[in-house]
Amino acid sequence: MNRCLVLVALLGCVSVVSAADRPVGRALATRSVVYTRHGMVAAAHPLLGFLEPTSCGLGGDLFAMVWDPRTARLSGLNASGRAPAALTIDRVPAEEDGTIPVYSVYSWTVPGCADGWFELHRRYGKLPMAAILAPAARLAREGAPVPAVIADAWAAGARRFADSPGFAAVFMPGGRAPAEGEVFANPALAATYELLAEGGRAAFYEGEVARRLVAFSDEVGGFLSLADLAAHTSEWVEPISTTYRGMTVWELPPNPQGLAALQMLNILEGFDLAAMGRDSTDFWHLLVEAKKLAYEDRARFYADPAFAAVPVAGLLDKAYAAERAARIDMQRAAASVAPGNPAVDGGDTTFLATADADGMMVSLIQSNYTGFGSGHAVPSLGFGLQDRGALFSLDPAHPNALAPGKRPFHTIIPAFMGRGGVPDTAFGVMGGDMQPQGHVQIVVNLVDFGMNLQEAGDAPRFHHTGSSEPTGTVMTDGGVVHLESGLPPEVYRDLARRGHRIIAANPAVFGGYQAIRRDAATGVLAGASESRKDGMAAGY
Repeated sequence: MNRCLVLVALLGCVSVVSAADRPVGRALATRSVVYTRHGMVAAAHPLLGFLEPTSCGLGGDLFAMVWDPRTARLSGLNASGRAPAALTIDRVPAEEDGTIPVYSVYSWTVPGCADGWFELHRRYGKLPMAAILAPAARLAREGAPVPAVIADAWAAGARRFADSPGFAAVFMPGGRAPAEGEVFANPALAATYELLAEGGRAAFYEGEVARRLVAFSDEVGGFLSLADLAAHTSEWVEPISTTYRGMTVWELPPNPQGLAALQMLNILEGFDLAAMGRDSTDFWHLLVEAKKLAYEDRARFYADPAFAAVPVAGLLDKAYAAERAARIDMQRAAASVAPGNPAVDGGDTTFLATADADGMMVSLIQSNYTGFGSGHAVPSLGFGLQDRGALFSLDPAHPNALAPGKRPFHTIIPAFMGRGGVPDTAFGVMGGDMQPQGHVQIVVNLVDFGMNLQEAGDAPRFHHTGSSEPTGTVMTDGGVVHLESGLPPEVYRDLARRGHRIIAANPAVFGGYQAIRRDAATGVLAGASESRKDGMAAGY
């Protein structure tokens, strides 16, 4: 690809891409959109839980939304786990900043992923679960080559967790992380899949898997009990939504953070982004400042609704969004932002989207939270345990405060969008607090700038870090804007002049996008996959 490199002060080299570089004539697309008629999957890697343990697995959680054309209903599944009954705030040795140690047994919650699989299968499945799990078990036992992006994350995890309980036994065969192209096998995980195929969800939450999990927890000083696992249930929930320039965007309600994407869209709707243009300083400044406003509300209000009253309707109110938008100074980056006063009503991750010939579509996301989760792995089961509980607050007065049996604030969010109140596009952007920011940038690219499904994901992104968090940390210095290359040099320069701290960051911080759109008139499916990951969109 022909690249023109320009030197930008403090930022190094920035590439500028022209439409002539792309054979399909789309200035920002790295590849063509994939089209098919009979079914499609778009995923960060086809083998997911087995070959992407850096991001997901049976020790983590799951969220999904399913559009069922037979009932014309969009359903949401919250398959996130809860804190152990024995874990209370007074038992946690807090870090210096007052948060829960991330890579520790104090960050464990009950793994919800397996129950999510079986709940989705119970309501929508057609094949026997044993038949579905058999290919995964075979591949885990035989092994498969590790791709580039996953290999890089795997090596980083091995450097961090080589001495963590069980990690090397599961994820470092021969004493090291598998290199790019090297075959990795996980026979213990294969055996776990076979236990689930034979015994169903009960094998995980009441049977042999549960017993091994608790034995490992006891061995390393954890808090999980057989009662915690037996008590676990997923929850079917009603998705929440907002409209954006005639389109409807759906997210799941808290405890996940999808509400932040909807709040950002409500704030941005009052501005003419198309007139600003993606190459303007005003555009990128506005997106960052809208993010700061939404994330202060995220830090203050988002929590498990079974334990705290979350003012969802007030936070989604268009008038409230207009009041928040009026606080944006278009000439200066905000160093600190206060949460709003809405009307009160009564991490690493992997994402995939699927669609079939009948019009059913699924938007699904799984996660261990940070790369390899807590770094603790159960050798006899072949998977690691998540560290999602690190997102609890240790302030007893906070809505997201740690409590036995409570679900923590959650970063992973699947999404849908569509016109006329009918979902036609399943999409997601993985990556911790990047996710709402990524969702918004995808919607803006599609709606305001008319990009196709692939180009919307390939276009340069921003990722703002340093906002206040549901753990209790507070933004005081405006945070940092990670901004990809590909924009005019004056954008980086002028954002810095407005007070933003700009960093040209590794592609890994900008998340991982997958999407499928269905044409209602023809039934044709369009698929797109993240150029920054190993994944693909494949149809049949």
